[in-house]
Amino acid sequence: MWFKNLALLRLTEPFTLSGSELEERLKALPFRHCGSLEPTSFGWFPPVGKEHFPLVHQTGGFLMLCLQKEEKILPAAAVNEIVAERVAEIEEQQARQVRRKERESIRDEVLHDMLPRAFSLSRRTYGYIDPRGGWLIVDSASARKAEDFVAVLRQTLGTFPVTPLATRERPASVMTQWLSGGPIPESITLESECELKSPEEDGGIVRCRRHDLEVPEILNHIQAGKEVIKLAISWNDRLSLVLDETLSVKRLRFLDLVQELAADIETDDPAARFDADFSIMSLEIHTFLPVLTEWFGGENLPATK
Repeated sequence: MWFKNLALLRLTEPFTLSGSELEERLKALPFRHCGSLEPTSFGWFPPVGKEHFPLVHQTGGFLMLCLQKEEKILPAAAVNEIVAERVAEIEEQQARQVRRKERESIRDEVLHDMLPRAFSLSRRTYGYIDPRGGWLIVDSASARKAEDFVAVLRQTLGTFPVTPLATRERPASVMTQWLSGGPIPESITLESECELKSPEEDGGIVRCRRHDLEVPEILNHIQAGKEVIKLAISWNDRLSLVLDETLSVKRLRFLDLVQELAADIETDDPAARFDADFSIMSLEIHTFLPVLTEWFGGENLPATK
């Protein structure tokens, strides 16, 4: 279980539920498959991937969860074709034009007829709570999926106050300074990918991949006013990642120093393998996040009364 993306959310209140207490809460919304007329269904599923396992996988105080969502697949082109056929049939038989409201009603009938025969697609989104560090970390490159994860968790628990990570200095400004010759933290190695954008609403975007980031043309773009909004880096030869202007981490890779720790744990049991990988991964991320925030001046915490 190695996360490939990190959506970072700060807990704004201490998380006090134990693993067993959280387990009981999640049992109120377990995953179930869509009914014949349901377009979607979602709920909590055992992170290990087998139904008889717990809904919360706890290691070293970290609490792993898995949200599973199932959707019926109804191709828009197929739906539109049947709707058009029914509309044409009505207009021909009754010699009148089908208005918008009636067309929408016909579309609803078509969807109702097609749902029981539709294929289903399931997706799982993993996230874990770090009560000691005060984080919720979701493995998602999509802000929408991370928001959905939080929304379902909040629905399940009644409350779950979190906020996106905010720092004192703008990430785009700091990353731009790194590429324009400013000091770079010693633990960072710049890799060969970045994205620059003009600050205007419709400003131009330059994407560089497999590119030397120290060449003059990169500096020329920065001097023309563009800012770095994505940057590929490695940290301490342990993590490789793409960091964006919202401090989302994408295309995360755990490098050899970390993978060797996992390889030293030999087991053929999938549950034990999951536990070992989660333990190593969560500790690496727990160590990395305070460093990440310091790169950008520390966290911009709300003022306390």
